Amino acid sequence: MPRVIVTRPSREAAHWVQQLRARGIEAAALPLIAIGPDTAPAAQQVLGQARQQLHQYRALMFVSGNAAAYFFESNWPLAPDGKALAATKTRAWAPGPGTARALEQAGVPSSSIDGPAPDAPQFDSEALWQQVSAQIQPGDRVLIVRGRSATPQGAHESAQGSGRDWLARQIEAAGGTVEFVVAYQRGAPQLTDAEVALAHQAAGDGSVWLLSSSEAVAHLGQALPLVDWGAAIALATHPRIAEAARAAGFGTVRECRPALADVVASIESAE
Repeated sequence: MPRVIVTRPSREAAHWVQQLRARGIEAAALPLIAIGPDTAPAAQQVLGQARQQLHQYRALMFVSGNAAAYFFESNWPLAPDGKALAATKTRAWAPGPGTARALEQAGVPSSSIDGPAPDAPQFDSEALWQQVSAQIQPGDRVLIVRGRSATPQGAHESAQGSGRDWLARQIEAAGGTVEFVVAYQRGAPQLTDAEVALAHQAAGDGSVWLLSSSEAVAHLGQALPLVDWGAAIALATHPRIAEAARAAGFGTVRECRPALADVVASIESAE
């Protein structure tokens, strides 16, 4: 069975490596997106205001597990965990199980969390909207908690449109209003010598690169501009990511749902 290179940010990568190893699959973490707080004073001010107004929103949509983790970070003095949200009628929307898991870890009860159907073809905003659209009435406010990219690649991706922008349009069409707040910042990682060596090796030894972000693909090309990816195998969890992998030169690109069972089945089929 091939080794899997998990490219998600560190926190999620560690979880995926653990889950894959528990199923007998060799896996290594190579995070291609660095995550940290957005320390800009203006961003912190807006974030603080949003935290104090949870009860005014019909729902909070968290674009990722990092959005949930940084929104409910432990140094928030007024409410250090998701109990503040649980005490209101506000719903927590999660586009996938990883985000739902992060919300539960922050103290938000599962009964307050909405997400795509377990058998949805993708875990994204479109699948989420199918489950939550009936919640929105004219005049309702929805807060979308997102990250901010510090790299040109991420800014370009945002300029091309995203699931959260699509979701905002659906909410507005239903008579609701949408606000955005930045809870964290994404950036290019600083790869160690060991990580660079791992990447070079995995480019041609039959490893499967588990790609979960087109921004991560861009960071890989930026960090290793001279590597030929023609012999590399990519497993992309969304068609947009598969397109980015092909453009980066990956010789073999397969697609699958971003659910663990589907990822494992796809990896096993590569033997």
